[in-house]
Amino acid sequence: MTVKKAVHFGAGNIGRGFVGALLHEGGYEITFSDVAAPLVDALNAADSYVVHEVGDGGRDVTVTGFSAINSAEDPDAVAAAVAAADVVTCAVGPTVLKFVAPSILAGLRERSADSTPVKVMACENAIGATDTLHGHIEALAGGEWESLSTRAVFANTAVDRIVPGQPEGAGIDVTVEPFFEWAIEQGPFGGDLPTIPGAHFVDELGPYIERKLFTVNTGHAATAYLGARAGIEKISDALADSVVERQVAAAIAETSAVLAAKHGFAEEDLAEYRATILRRFKNPALPDTVQRVGRQPLRKLSRHERFIGPAAEAAERGLGVMGLLTAIDAALAFDDADDAQAVELREKLSSLDADAFTAEVTGLTADHPLYASVRDVVARHTA
Repeated sequence: MTVKKAVHFGAGNIGRGFVGALLHEGGYEITFSDVAAPLVDALNAADSYVVHEVGDGGRDVTVTGFSAINSAEDPDAVAAAVAAADVVTCAVGPTVLKFVAPSILAGLRERSADSTPVKVMACENAIGATDTLHGHIEALAGGEWESLSTRAVFANTAVDRIVPGQPEGAGIDVTVEPFFEWAIEQGPFGGDLPTIPGAHFVDELGPYIERKLFTVNTGHAATAYLGARAGIEKISDALADSVVERQVAAAIAETSAVLAAKHGFAEEDLAEYRATILRRFKNPALPDTVQRVGRQPLRKLSRHERFIGPAAEAAERGLGVMGLLTAIDAALAFDDADDAQAVELREKLSSLDADAFTAEVTGLTADHPLYASVRDVVARHTA
């Protein structure tokens, strides 16, 4: 029996606790690729690790059949693994995709021209992340891409699982919530779908990606910023505060209105989805903090991200945005000396006027229907 092989870039908590765990359950032998030498060494020294699902319905999943490669030290080994893989996935963050692309390209060069195409999926919190990765690979290949393009198929995905900051001394074990969602566009595979238990394959992924980003990501970040402003440390405790819960609920109700208008989701289905999301955030077994979830506020306040993106579309449709503006106001108050973007946010608010900050950070133009409202919120925080 032929062993199915997967290469996963990014052996962090999400890579091990979500993608790696599901690939294991799908029967894949996994090669993790990462640049963190201690993590790579720890994985190679272990025969297994445990994914602890905490909360109602949780279970322990023991992951075996894996190895790890330090991509900084042994890029040839990574390329060889990609060349032999059935599936390649990554969970590295959207800005790191360009650094993964050379390894995948090197693997495609080594791959037999008559082999079954490797299935490539970027599992990131970003719209069209696999398309972005594909673009980086194609750009690097240049004129060579025409001959290599048949050696891989690229499918966008939408992923959702809360993987909080891990308890001290956890080692390579990972604590996660029981809930997960992995939606994958099925068209690129031509019927030859990867074996991923619990994943669902859809014809059009865009609505599912936006539903996740504009509900889960918006709601999670809103909870973090509103909780931080209220002086609350844990995400679950923030939503135990009735004021914070009401403000978060208002923000994601507005994003649901956009999703219903844009994609035709039924309002009752969206209401049930929001309720599920809020229950997940309230899980007291997840040791997640507002500081961890709130990090990188400048990225989260950018034009197509979780606040400005849906708020802009709501304003364009004449829909309400007050809940989202309240979350944006809290995000602008976020302060964390250990987070580079939070420090930069404070510097920009002290050095730029409201118009300059709004244009630079949010990407909104002065003629946009959301611009004036956001500028007025920003003005409360500028020097």
